Amino acid sequence: MAMNLADFYDAELARHNVHLRAAADVGVRDRVLDVGCGAGQTTRDAACVATKGFVLGIDTSSEMLEVARQRADKARLGNVAFEQGDAQVHTLPAAGFDLCISRFGVMFFADPAAAFANLGRAIRPGGRLAWMVWQSQEYNDEWSTAIRQALGLYDPIPTEAAAAFSLGDPATVTEQLSVTGFASIDFAEVREPVFYGPDVDSALDALTSFELVRTALAQADVPDAAMRRLRGLLEAHLTADGVFFDSRAWIVTACRAANQVQL
Repeated sequence: MAMNLADFYDAELARHNVHLRAAADVGVRDRVLDVGCGAGQTTRDAACVATKGFVLGIDTSSEMLEVARQRADKARLGNVAFEQGDAQVHTLPAAGFDLCISRFGVMFFADPAAAFANLGRAIRPGGRLAWMVWQSQEYNDEWSTAIRQALGLYDPIPTEAAAAFSLGDPATVTEQLSVTGFASIDFAEVREPVFYGPDVDSALDALTSFELVRTALAQADVPDAAMRRLRGLLEAHLTADGVFFDSRAWIVTACRAANQVQL
């Protein structure tokens, strides 16, 4: 299942990935930290550029990290390592990185201030970060709520799922980063659709592999009706290039203050 999820997420976010690579602007000698690396696509992208540096991917999922290691080995990338851990508390080398990147991996910290401080200590003075995060939920309703509603789920999104939008407010994020030693904080809007499959059947197969969808279908009063609504939603979002749902994200960039004391 981890392999299937890895393929789905990488395809889903392919258009977003282009923007993150450009914003990260990895250098050939950079030491890069990839937070919430998942199956390691962004980690491998960075390693392919930082040929005289190295890249560390960190994630909480052992399944995804196993896929990440397999794919890095297959690509014969010798400048990559992966560690399992929560970046909020994970021990990282002080000033050990020139750049911290993340593709939708920094929104789920229980204590963002502590997490940003921990990551800040790991970035050298003058180092950078380039993170992609979702904008507020109101700008992502098309994908975040439409599928739930097609399945007959009208209650507010659960707290864990709502955390995906926790860094959607630039003012809040700017304050959190500023107090942990970052400066030159900037937000660039990315308005690209998420991709669910090349056709309706493929998108339906992908979605019904997720626990949320399987559970909702199992608990629906009329499962066939819920499935028809879901198929109808996907058909409504079918284009010549596949099934797409509108989304909006931010790319957050910042620099570690050059005179910042490492605590």
